[in-house]
This record gives sequence, C-alpha cells and structure tokens, in this order.
Amino acid sequence: MIELASAVSTKLSEADDAILAQLGETRKLLRELEKLDPAMATPANAHESAVVELSEIARDLSRYAENLDLDPEQLAALEQRVSLFESLKRTYGATMADVIAFGERAAQRMRKIEGRDEELQRLASKIATHTAELRRTGDTLRKLRAKAAPKLSETVRRNLRDLGFKQSQFEARLSEAQIPRPSGFDAVELLFSPNPGEPLKPMRAIASSGEISRLMLAIKSALAAQDAVPLLVFDEIDANVGGEIAHAVGARMRELAKQHQVLCITHLPPVAAAATSQFVVTKEVRSGRTFTQLREVTGKARREEIARMLGGKSEEAMKLAATMLKPQ
Repeated sequence: MIELASAVSTKLSEADDAILAQLGETRKLLRELEKLDPAMATPANAHESAVVELSEIARDLSRYAENLDLDPEQLAALEQRVSLFESLKRTYGATMADVIAFGERAAQRMRKIEGRDEELQRLASKIATHTAELRRTGDTLRKLRAKAAPKLSETVRRNLRDLGFKQSQFEARLSEAQIPRPSGFDAVELLFSPNPGEPLKPMRAIASSGEISRLMLAIKSALAAQDAVPLLVFDEIDANVGGEIAHAVGARMRELAKQHQVLCITHLPPVAAAATSQFVVTKEVRSGRTFTQLREVTGKARREEIARMLGGKSEEAMKLAATMLKPQ
C-alpha cells in the first residue's frame, strides 16, 4: 500500500516529468489564450480547478503513505517472503503453480523415503518367498536330471558304438552350481573317452573335429525329440571312418534330419547318399584366380557323383550308387 500510494504521489508531483508540473505549463498557455479570446475563460477555469484537485490528491496520498503504521519487522518478513518466492520460481518453475506442483511431487517422494523401512521389509519378504520357490523348483529339476543322466549316458554310449567308438565311454555328470543359473542349480558337464584306458575328459578338451562331430551326432540323436535347435552342422564327421560305420553314420543322420535341418560336409558315399539333397563343392582357376562353386546334383548327375566318390564311373560303381540312393 505504501509503495502504491507513494508511486501515485510521485507521478503527480515529485518526478522530473510530474503531471502537475506539465499541467502548470498548459495553465499558462490557456491564460494567454484567454487574453486573446475571452470565450476561453471557461476551459481555462476548468483546467485551473483540475490542477487544484490533482494537487490535493497528491498531498492526500503523500500523507496517507506517511501515516501508514507498518511494523518494520513485518515489512522485512514480507520482503523476505517475496524474495523466497522469486528464488523458488527461478529454481523450480516459471510460475507459483509450477513451484507448488514440484513441492507436491517432492512431498510424495519424501513419504516414500520415510516409509523405506516398511518397503524394505516388504521386499525382503518377497525375496524370501521367491527364493524358497526357486529352491523348490531347482530341487525338483535336479531330481529329474539325476534320474535322466544315466539314461542319457547309456543311450549316447550305445549310439557311439554304432558310430565306430566300440569301447568309448561317455558320462553326463551333474554337480551343484555355486550360484543359481537360468538353467537351474546344476552344472552339467559331458565327459568323453574315445579309447580304452583313456580318462574321461570334457568335450571341450577333445582335439579331433571328427570325434567331436560323431560325438555330437550321438548326443543329438539321443536328444532328437527334446532338442529345440533347428539347424545342425557336421564337419569332418567321416574322419577315420569307412565301410559299415559310414553307413551307420549316414543312417543316423537321416533319422536326425526328420526333426532337424542337418548340413554335413562329407567325402563318404554312404553319408552323401543318405541325404535328401546333395551339393557338390568344386574349385577352378580362371584368369589366375581361384573360384569355389556350389551346385546341387540330382537324378543322373547325383548317381554319377556318388559313383565318382566310390572310385569311378564304371558300370559297377553306377549300379552301387543307384542302390545306395534307393529310398530306405
């Protein structure tokens, strides 16, 4: 109120461009005009009265501001409050509505913090419940695996004998994992010994890719109904294999291909003949560069290719190739 009253009083009479000072100039001009034209006496007198009224207003406002009884401490508190509002707006929002909204969000977060002990207790209880359920499920899964492991091991050993590993050993060994895994509480390791007198070793320690391929074929054959892997690739599966074992490898892969897409790189005619489709890889040099070509062989061309793999394109080889390609 003091500021408003003082501001009006200053505009009227105290400022350099005060209204009353400017009206004093216009009053002189009107009086000069009255001397020239007596008819201007009326507006000159009205102007004079207006100046007198405005002068009274200026004095009244000045006295009003001086007479206001405002406690200095109260004034300081109000000024401090205004300063606080301005500071809050600079930090938390352009308007007081923004500041208030921020305050409400902060209060909500504070309530959550103040209730953190209850929240921690709730979370601890939830963790304990899920941990117990995890343990029960893990124990159930371990029992199922412990029951299935010997059966899997025996089936793989039988498959390995059919694939040429007559005296090999295989074991699916379970041990407890130190920490739970997405697959359970068990660490499963597949151990293999291809020859008598050799200790069981993890599959990763097997050096021969041919041995690994045949071992994987034996395992995948045992798990064919449960394995969800859509594509299987076998490389050098025919290493150190021939005759009856080659036919066994081909037959095993043909059965596996009923439930998976199987790709095999082979030099053995029985394995190639067991496939649904056959592709031939050749290399040739053109203009000083080596090119690799992949082409599918079917019909007569496939019989000729199987005969070539058997050792030639003689009549006997062609007949044997035709026999090998007959549907099983």
